[in-house]
Amino acid sequence: MTALLDGWKIIYYEEMDHPIKMIVTDLDGTLLRTDKSISEYTKSILCQCREAGIKVAYATGRGGSAERVAPSEMFDGRIAMNGAVAHADGSLVYSRLIHYQTAQPVLIACDKRGLKTSSELSGMHYSNFDVSDEWPQITNYEIVDFSLHNKDAEKLYVVVQNQDDVNFIERQIPEDHYLTVSRDRLAQIMHKEATKSKAIAELARIWDINKKNILAFGDDLNDIDMLSYAGIGIAMENALEEVKAIAGFICKNNDEDGVAKWIAENVLRD
Repeated sequence: MTALLDGWKIIYYEEMDHPIKMIVTDLDGTLLRTDKSISEYTKSILCQCREAGIKVAYATGRGGSAERVAPSEMFDGRIAMNGAVAHADGSLVYSRLIHYQTAQPVLIACDKRGLKTSSELSGMHYSNFDVSDEWPQITNYEIVDFSLHNKDAEKLYVVVQNQDDVNFIERQIPEDHYLTVSRDRLAQIMHKEATKSKAIAELARIWDINKKNILAFGDDLNDIDMLSYAGIGIAMENALEEVKAIAGFICKNNDEDGVAKWIAENVLRD
């Protein structure tokens, strides 16, 4: 049985080949509304999922700021830094860091180019600029001399202005690392195994869940690998076109509780 909801095709839960045992959602532009809040309706739907035995996790590019917008008690799993770190049931289970000797040449090169650059570890930003000027909610930062910086990183990030900046950063990327650029002009350099899909796979292994039983929601370029990995990948109505192109379905936008409404219609309907 199928139905149409405001023009979008809906496949009801009983038509799915595999029951949903795990739901993973991006935060910004996906679970979070534009004002960075989670509605009471969405909270209730996620709670119902967990009561039904479905594991609920988020996967975000955020670091320590994720806790402020998505309290850990709402989730069974937490994936941060695009997959550099992951927690399952409160315990750290996955970590892929960038060694400081690998990070240092990249940080120095971007600094010399005049780019706002930072290394992030455990919620602390080691930067060449006042991070709170760019993101007022971030106050845990330290302005450092990158030539003396000797801490590993969960990710490096650079605020880019144009494609030339992106091309420059691509030439600095060390072996076994990769670059992703979000829609808000943030270039992020990660360890090659720091991806949302790899972190999700580790949570699924711990919980003994097949990827066919995983439902994932996202909106930005760094969500493509997890939407492709999951049994069902769903793009937000407000997602980039590249994300919509690889998604199995499209749900309502983040300001209309798109994630929660899709789950209510297709997973919790009965």
